[in-house]
Amino acid sequence: MSILFFIIILSALVLVHELGHFIAAKRAGIRVDEFGIGFPPRIFGKKFGDTTYSVNALFLGGFVKIFGEDPNTESLGEGNASQSFSHKSRLTQAWVISAGVIFNLLFAWGLLSAGFATGVPYSIDDSVYGSRVTGAQLMIAEIMPRSPAKEAGLQMGDKILLLSGAGDILENPRIASTQKFIATHSDVTVTYTRGEEVKTALVRPRDGVTKEQPAIGIAMTMTGTLTLPLHEAIYEGAQSTILFTWTTAVGLLDFLKNIFIGQANFSEVSGPVGIVGIVGSSAELGFSHVLLLIALISINLAVINLLPFPALDGGRLFFILIEAIKGSPIKPVIANTANAIGFVLLILLMVVVTYHDIVKIW
Repeated sequence: MSILFFIIILSALVLVHELGHFIAAKRAGIRVDEFGIGFPPRIFGKKFGDTTYSVNALFLGGFVKIFGEDPNTESLGEGNASQSFSHKSRLTQAWVISAGVIFNLLFAWGLLSAGFATGVPYSIDDSVYGSRVTGAQLMIAEIMPRSPAKEAGLQMGDKILLLSGAGDILENPRIASTQKFIATHSDVTVTYTRGEEVKTALVRPRDGVTKEQPAIGIAMTMTGTLTLPLHEAIYEGAQSTILFTWTTAVGLLDFLKNIFIGQANFSEVSGPVGIVGIVGSSAELGFSHVLLLIALISINLAVINLLPFPALDGGRLFFILIEAIKGSPIKPVIANTANAIGFVLLILLMVVVTYHDIVKIW
């Protein structure tokens, strides 16, 4: 079920991205030869105007064929200049290429705004909205690798209801009281909720997990539900989109820098296999968590696509900038070869990340 859910989410986000290119191209008077849901082989298609709308067998995202985006003899010919991407101004080309990224960010904004309007998990420690949080509970915010909590099956997002051990019971736990209880008991039974399900886990605190007292390796926060009026939800959705975009960009650039200097930690990133597990966990925690996850994936797609790397939108934007500076188009054979090489390198990177995903599972 998690795999199917992930495919649906990824397909929706890719379609949103391609829809951005499609609308921008149409608005700019560029001919769009095909807008496809999924990838070939084609199941069926119907042509309206200049565009064929198709449904394809490999139902994972979609694509848009923009006339002249990949230069060839026909699109470079003067007879088709008015409808060709390659004959439009550099500014128009840049707008069409960047529209996919813009749509992914707008989609994330909409999802985050919907989340704030319907209720999202939120910390009571927040200086702006903390006082408006309702139903606060102790939630696991982070789990250390190879810690007692990890070994016991606890997960980030679990809400702790009570702790028991050696005949003692701690109800309505808070951060300080939970830390004290764990430090003074050799065996702790944690009762918690994950989504709508109540579960228990036996955890054995040990020394050396932290530099202080015996611990189980979790970071905690008091979290409840924040629900905002629509106008505030839209504003906070925009603020969160900007913040998440910035932090994602900084994290990605730092990771790429570490790849070049040989210090990249692939355990900190997730590919398709890892995201399937995250999607499954989010679905267990509830609808609001799913909204937030889809918004974050959409932002990640937008940021990654802006990298100035061949085969990505950022690489195409970089080529447009070079053409604007030199005053003439890059030779089609050079552009197409660079995009092909870039695509192969991206596939290799995905293989490496997926390998590390599988290693983490085992």
